[in-house]
Amino acid sequence: MTNADSGGRFTSAERHIQEEEEIELTSVGVDIGSSTSHLVFSRVLMERVGSRYFVSQRETLHEAPIQLTPYEEGDTIDAKILGEFIDQSYLSAGLDRSEIDTGALILTGVAVRRANARAIGDIFSAEAGKFVAVSAGDGLEATMAAHGSGAVIRSADKKGLVINIDIGGGTTKISQCFEGKVSHVTALDAGARLIVLDDNGTITRIEPTGKTHAEDIGFPLSINDSPDPEVLLQLADRMAMRIIEAAGLAELSPKTKEMLLLPPLPRANDIKALTFSGGVSEFVYGNEKIQFGDLGSQLANFTKARVEALKIPIEEPVATIRATVVGASQYTVQLSGTTIYIAPTEVIPIRNVPVLAADFDFSGDEINPKKVANSVNNARTRLDLANPDSPLALSFSWKGSASFSRLEQFGRGVEMALEQNINENIPLVLVNDGDIGGLIGIHLKEEIKLACPVVSIDGVTLNEFDFIDIGEMINASGAVPVVIKSLVFPPVSV
Repeated sequence: MTNADSGGRFTSAERHIQEEEEIELTSVGVDIGSSTSHLVFSRVLMERVGSRYFVSQRETLHEAPIQLTPYEEGDTIDAKILGEFIDQSYLSAGLDRSEIDTGALILTGVAVRRANARAIGDIFSAEAGKFVAVSAGDGLEATMAAHGSGAVIRSADKKGLVINIDIGGGTTKISQCFEGKVSHVTALDAGARLIVLDDNGTITRIEPTGKTHAEDIGFPLSINDSPDPEVLLQLADRMAMRIIEAAGLAELSPKTKEMLLLPPLPRANDIKALTFSGGVSEFVYGNEKIQFGDLGSQLANFTKARVEALKIPIEEPVATIRATVVGASQYTVQLSGTTIYIAPTEVIPIRNVPVLAADFDFSGDEINPKKVANSVNNARTRLDLANPDSPLALSFSWKGSASFSRLEQFGRGVEMALEQNINENIPLVLVNDGDIGGLIGIHLKEEIKLACPVVSIDGVTLNEFDFIDIGEMINASGAVPVVIKSLVFPPVSV
């Protein structure tokens, strides 16, 4: 019921999973951001329900002190200092790397764009088998912050719209959450450390987008400039205005639209609550008083004031600066159904495939291919899964009959949405929780005649933020083992 490693042996964690109704895993979450870096060590308790393990409890074991992401001269992250910080975090937690069952490495914000981003990942190369490594683009980071801050659950409790604004060092990520789901996300080039100053008020680092904001207020800035404090206040206020517009709280100006990194949000109405997360949120809620040579406190004050002027209730999140790292990674195991289709069989085993949980409408007698394609594309945007160089797993719960016409309509919609992946001969992975994996796979291959490899399995339940490994087929049963690695967000009360 689980994968073996390359030497044909089971890992200790997987062997434990086979034997126990309840398992305990130690995990680490690592977030390397454009301005700060975080480590959180957690203990995850999992209970078996049927054939799958679910998270029943998550306990924080140790939170390493927040580290300003170290930079060498210019804009290159100092991998050596970062590695030392991570080593020290293990020591302060009293944990050895061998004691970690699993984890997630997340590169976020401007850090993803650094030339040596791959070198950061290499720090964890020894744990490559344990870690889910995510280069979190803006859409995924916005979604993760919405979950980690508690905005998603809050929107379910309040049965309405909750907005989370995650203001970091380089970018601001915004999520609109409605009735327990992230409905829309966007991101904006605005953040506290687009301009960094020394103790004398001299600019030591400035991002290109920092220059753009400075030019926008009529005060071009460069390294070694010493701007007047009033200029910095104007700069922070202008960024706050851009954030409010990007959040759908005011009319979107053409200039703000140019600064968006994702499509704009719909105009927000009847907002039940608004939360802040990210480094700047520490100033919003009065948790931080120390200045870090950036615009953090000013940006927090101006943004908060603009929200209050709109009479929108500001509530405190479950997590602020650590919102994107409260999730660590854990393993769960399922065995697929036997009505599956894999062609060619050599395509498996396959590892670390991100799950795309699109919201399909199977309620009618007909399935609209365009709506299927739109649902897939919306989910890809939300989770930053547009890269055609690697496979993704399309997860869904089929409802209604599996007639030829409905299979055809669904298959055409999938083909429409994933055309580039298919043309690149990247494996198409489909996972459903019913018993029609074989029918769907056969239709895609033999009727629609997709040229790419197709893996269609059933009897498996997946969720957003899952990554899956699919093992080799078990000859005796015709099923395949599936190891599920999930980004776990803690249960919260709001």
